[in-house]
Amino acid sequence: MKIAFFVAAGVMILMALAALLLPLIRHGRATARPRSTFVLALAIAFLLPIAAAGLYFKIGTPAALNPDAAGNDHPLTLDQAIAELRTHLTEQPDDVQGWMLLAQTSSMQQDPLAARNAYDHVLKLAPNNVEAMIGWAESDSTSRDNHMIEGRAQDLLKQAVKLQPDSQRALWLLGISDFQHARYREAASTWRVLQPQLEPGSKVAQSVADQIAIADARSGAAPASAASSHPPAAVARGASVQVEVSLAPTLQQKLVPGDTLFVYARAPDGPPMPLAVAKLDASQLPITVTLSDAMAMTPTMKLSSAPRVFVGARISHSGEPIAQAGDLEGDAGVVAVDDKTPIKITIDKVH
Repeated sequence: MKIAFFVAAGVMILMALAALLLPLIRHGRATARPRSTFVLALAIAFLLPIAAAGLYFKIGTPAALNPDAAGNDHPLTLDQAIAELRTHLTEQPDDVQGWMLLAQTSSMQQDPLAARNAYDHVLKLAPNNVEAMIGWAESDSTSRDNHMIEGRAQDLLKQAVKLQPDSQRALWLLGISDFQHARYREAASTWRVLQPQLEPGSKVAQSVADQIAIADARSGAAPASAASSHPPAAVARGASVQVEVSLAPTLQQKLVPGDTLFVYARAPDGPPMPLAVAKLDASQLPITVTLSDAMAMTPTMKLSSAPRVFVGARISHSGEPIAQAGDLEGDAGVVAVDDKTPIKITIDKVH
């Protein structure tokens, strides 16, 4: 009976992977983001069997497939299995592997807050667990609207790199954190530590080299010849959108000294984090701004990663990028990235 159970489980996992991965890869090709989609597909292909196997060995039973087994006429659903895992952890809160399994399963189900909470339990029990440190930082970033890696997340990544200097995920995420906070020299330096671990000539290695070149360009540093086969200028050109921003006369009296102007482009149906953003003094209005790949908040989410973007402008009285009551706003709606016609935005609304 156990052999039949494992065969059935293997077939179901393969069917689940096919159902998940094939549409995902097709979507990546259709949206011109095959590389990031391929990485996500690999993560699912890796995590789904592990999570399924882990849940089985933790609380599953092949006897559920045996119609003669008393009291086990119906096998557990995934939600029921997770519920039983949570019950198990309530009864045995010191089970590190159980918390890790719950964290990984929650991540797979796109529940970053639950994943972060589970990783937090792991870190209380095993403070030097590198995978939990990285998982906590990644889940915390995913749970934020702006996807920033800061505070405890950044501290955990630094600790993870100290404990495991060759951790590719920790090095990549730590570099992204530096990049997000405009510490471009540090980002490039961190990614250069990652480079030797990658297969020479692979797409991943080339992608990291390109991001190093962008970071070098922003920091004003001369690129190392071994770091990238593309000069920073070639990388920085990428996609660009020219935006002409003005303030409606009816709102002129609401503009005060020290106000900050944000001009941004984001994916129409994606996360709220901009693919490109410019921060300016609002007193410069009217102004023409060119948004480009060099203005990305993270190296993996930039203007050229989307064929169409929502373009907007906002005057912030607090100087914070997150919209607040009283901010002045305007937008041009969704436009094609490859359209070279200047986009006009009139800031004419109060948030």
